[in-house]
Amino acid sequence: MSTIDDNKRFVRQFFDAMSQGDVAKLVGAYAEDGSVQTMGNTLISGTFNRDEIAAAADGIFDVFPNGIEFTIKDMVAEGNKVAVEASSSGEHVSGQTYANQYHFLFEIIDGKLKSLKEYLDTEVVTDVLCGGQRPPFGDA
Repeated sequence: MSTIDDNKRFVRQFFDAMSQGDVAKLVGAYAEDGSVQTMGNTLISGTFNRDEIAAAADGIFDVFPNGIEFTIKDMVAEGNKVAVEASSSGEHVSGQTYANQYHFLFEIIDGKLKSLKEYLDTEVVTDVLCGGQRPPFGDA
């Protein structure tokens, strides 16, 4: 099996862990110096290292008492990178349905997630996850 096939399998397992709310598996997928960058200018935007991900992960899943489901729509891989088009759906604690569309770019080095870039609909994030609150313009 090729590295590309291994990386695609890694990404599928990562999305399975997200859909299961498996924080230990998600955090364990990151390299020691791994990070995630959520694009945009929302209250949850920014770049976070593995320790910050571990500290915040339980809280992220807590706002979805019935879970959140991620669906991979398409995946393309080359070298150590995997690009994924995906969607999510879950009921937020506010009673609103959170449904978003994403593009993720995974960089996998030696079987660990070195970096993850998350592009998503920031208006959905603001409306549902952040209760309509926005950071001051330019503070992302």
